[in-house]
Amino acid sequence: MLSRDRLTVAAGLVAPLALAAILVPFRASLANAEAALVMILIIVAVAAAGNRLAGCVAAVSAAAWFDFFLTRPYEQFSITRATDIETTVLLLVIGAAVTEIAVWGRRQHATASRRAGYLDGINDAARAVAAGDSPSALIARIGASLTQLLSLRSCEFQYGVAGLGRPGRLQHDGRVIVEGRPYDVQADGLPGGAGTELLVESGGRLQGRFLMQADPTARPTREQLLVAVALADQAGAALAASHPASS
Repeated sequence: MLSRDRLTVAAGLVAPLALAAILVPFRASLANAEAALVMILIIVAVAAAGNRLAGCVAAVSAAAWFDFFLTRPYEQFSITRATDIETTVLLLVIGAAVTEIAVWGRRQHATASRRAGYLDGINDAARAVAAGDSPSALIARIGASLTQLLSLRSCEFQYGVAGLGRPGRLQHDGRVIVEGRPYDVQADGLPGGAGTELLVESGGRLQGRFLMQADPTARPTREQLLVAVALADQAGAALAASHPASS
């Protein structure tokens, strides 16, 4: 766990205790429902970090210290009134719900950021093609993008080659085929051994391939694989434009 996550979990544990202690002088005049709402604010603040464990810890801590400091009998982990029991349960339920919403929101934000990065990479390649950058420079740039995108150990472009060494092949629909059969990238990552080839074509004419050796721990998503195909299409367009007579 990262240090930031540890700090968030610690905040989820300590912040409700500190807030409950601050509210102690006012508990005689402060309705328990109002105190519970203030405790929920702490849970929301902790859960906003998008850490599920921290949010759950904050919810449990808030419920425990609400019981101990703010419900009768005071300074005991005991509740005698039904309304206080309901309020404590609501603290747990609302805390868990807010945490799940925060985690979902953080994931959505991360997904949107990744997609924006993918689009930026494709757009950069398209602009390079339009600007007439040399095919070799563009291919090197796309190879670097593929390495980062798919967490590759190596990525080599080979002109006019396909199928040599019988590697797996990344298809245009994002599937990977090994010896004629679909390969489960989500379960096993990209094929090892001979690696995986990504053909570079233009107008149905083969220009070459990117031969990719994957990190065995990486598990590229279907979306990432489709972005890789789009990048290879840009390389194909650049190569075809540099040899118009052969396209």
